Amino acid sequence: MHTFNQFRLLTFLFVVCATLVVCYFLPHIVLDNTSGPAEEFNMANTKQLTVNVTVQKTPKPSEVFYRESLPPQKGGERQQPSLEVLLLHGQAFNSKTWEGLGTLVLLAQRGYRAVAVDLPGFGNTPHLEIGKVDTDRADFLLAFMDAVGLQTPVLVSPSRSGQFSIPFLMFQNQRLKGFVPIAAVGTNHYSAEQYHKIQTPTLIVFGELDTNLGVQSLKNLKQLPHHTVFKIPAAHHACYLDEPDEFHKALLDFLTKF
Repeated sequence: MHTFNQFRLLTFLFVVCATLVVCYFLPHIVLDNTSGPAEEFNMANTKQLTVNVTVQKTPKPSEVFYRESLPPQKGGERQQPSLEVLLLHGQAFNSKTWEGLGTLVLLAQRGYRAVAVDLPGFGNTPHLEIGKVDTDRADFLLAFMDAVGLQTPVLVSPSRSGQFSIPFLMFQNQRLKGFVPIAAVGTNHYSAEQYHKIQTPTLIVFGELDTNLGVQSLKNLKQLPHHTVFKIPAAHHACYLDEPDEFHKALLDFLTKF
């Protein structure tokens, strides 16, 4: 009987010791197995930055806010981006929209430098006196790109931001590697002859249910000689919000062509 009780005691002590060992080492094992991907994801996360931009008709530098995501580190070293992507935004949105959709991090994880700007009067960028004509808005976008070191990005432009992107396409298209208008405004300000001169590869995106700006912009932008069209089924004007997976798939496929 004495031997049996002794055996039970030893068994109990063994179980307690084994439990303590597992509790101590298991968190370290889990941490070691996950620290690599977690670090890689964090390195692609968005940074919030401001930059001073001076345009021709502005005597003083103006603060413009933007978010940026860069490719993750590999082997302790930052990867050089294989492509630059500049994201504008629509009337009711700002740069945080692209952060919330996961677009910034997604682009960074594909090896791209992604920059999303708050246009004047939106988000964290105050209203700026940059002029009211198309060339003024194109000058602003050019000054911003120069300030943040964007050389020849692919420009993504939804809706109201067409006030900036369409003039830029007309007057500064040599600074664009590609163009992705999403039911952009202002496409009717230019002639077929002007569109025919633009050689920038373009992905025209619109929602199937957007029978206003989506249809109008498609009609005008189809005059660009190097374009493809992507219609997102069952999506409204802000089609990238309705169907972000479909939009991201089309965008990433377009970017692989560069």
